[in-house]
Amino acid sequence: MAAVSGQAAVDALLDILDLDPAGDGDFIGVSPTVGPQRVFGGQVAAQALVAAGRTVDPERRVHSLHGYFVRPGDPSEPIRYSVENIRDGRSFSVRRSVAFQHGKPIFFMSASFHIGEEGLEHQAPAPRDVPPPDAVPTMADRLARYPERLGIWQVIPRPIDVRYVGEPGWVRPGDRPSDPYQRVWMRVDGRLPDDPLLHAVLATYASDLTLLDAVLSVHGEVWGPGGFVGASLDHAMWFHRPFRADEWFLYDCWSPNAAGGRGLATGRMFTPDGRHVASAVQEGLLRRVGDAGRP
Repeated sequence: MAAVSGQAAVDALLDILDLDPAGDGDFIGVSPTVGPQRVFGGQVAAQALVAAGRTVDPERRVHSLHGYFVRPGDPSEPIRYSVENIRDGRSFSVRRSVAFQHGKPIFFMSASFHIGEEGLEHQAPAPRDVPPPDAVPTMADRLARYPERLGIWQVIPRPIDVRYVGEPGWVRPGDRPSDPYQRVWMRVDGRLPDDPLLHAVLATYASDLTLLDAVLSVHGEVWGPGGFVGASLDHAMWFHRPFRADEWFLYDCWSPNAAGGRGLATGRMFTPDGRHVASAVQEGLLRRVGDAGRP
């Protein structure tokens, strides 16, 4: 069975992100019927942001979020998101969104929303000499080279069009040269409504797909047999400028540090014309496959 992509996959993801209200700042979310054995971290972060955003004046746009993954999520069970109103000021609103399963928190996030203002304007330059998305292989092209690595990729929906500039982390051990940067072109593989919160939510979802891989890229290491397994520990994002998640953006990631079984990765999102629209930072747990079973 081939994986669903394009607008059908995007519509399915939008359904997943359309949480059901449950009263008193609570919302209920579900996971895809086909997917990995634990809830994808980008999904729970995106749903937590949806929940928080629905309690805020739409004129106030999310500018930052900080979250921690504290337990693995069970994809067979609904997730309850409880939102606490921390503050509504003249310019800012702050919310705390906690995801619960089986009566215990699996993720919590603080998110801040801001009414846009005029002020200073600058940014670091975008990376140079990066090939455009049409000049790098598609995900299908890359997967065709590694049939033994297809696994879950064959069946899970692919709502995000991901195109690696260098070698991805799921190639065979030894096939990936070390590279200090992990650069990926991304876009939602369909059309989205004109809702700024939704575009920030989809960027949050996409940001967790490849960020931690930047740690392995430094060493030329890979995921899976002969390589590493990993788990996100925390995730932070800042949204700098308006953008559309259904248009191409370059996710420029690198890892400044790895130690103690943990790796730190940071990423910047740029539009094709070089505008810096968002930034992300994540720390993850990384263990060699043979060590994965130890506590």
